[in-house]
Amino acid sequence: MKRIESFCINHNKLKKGLYVSRVDGDCVTYDLRMVLPNGGVYLENDGLHTFEHLMATFARNSSYSDQVVYVGPMGCRTGFYIILRDSVSKEEAIRLIREGCQFAADFEGEVPGAAAIECGNYLDHNLAKAKAYGADMAAVLADWTPDKMVYEQ
Repeated sequence: MKRIESFCINHNKLKKGLYVSRVDGDCVTYDLRMVLPNGGVYLENDGLHTFEHLMATFARNSSYSDQVVYVGPMGCRTGFYIILRDSVSKEEAIRLIREGCQFAADFEGEVPGAAAIECGNYLDHNLAKAKAYGADMAAVLADWTPDKMVYEQ
């Protein structure tokens, strides 16, 4: 079988940040890398789950809501894939994702969509961890630019 593109990236060189993973038609997949791959520290399920709820809620309530295709975690627990329509510029994507991270960092109150009738694993949430993940990535993305969105070879 043909190897999928994401397995062709040298994960030993990946740093925390935001990258363009792939472009499929009018969809751009962004790789929000939140921890170093194979570094021994991974996003914990409860914090990752809450961060997902917060980031997805933020993105789907932003002015780009119609251009948001998907927000979800990577199975390796090192980050998230965020798929946007190509009508969103790289600069806008950076701003949207950075602001989503800050939204998570600053969030107070009930986690959106975290009730039993709304979520398939409603007991597996941790707002404190999600806030820490958001604060860390908001700082990483503070001076991020489109020229940094290319994977190191």
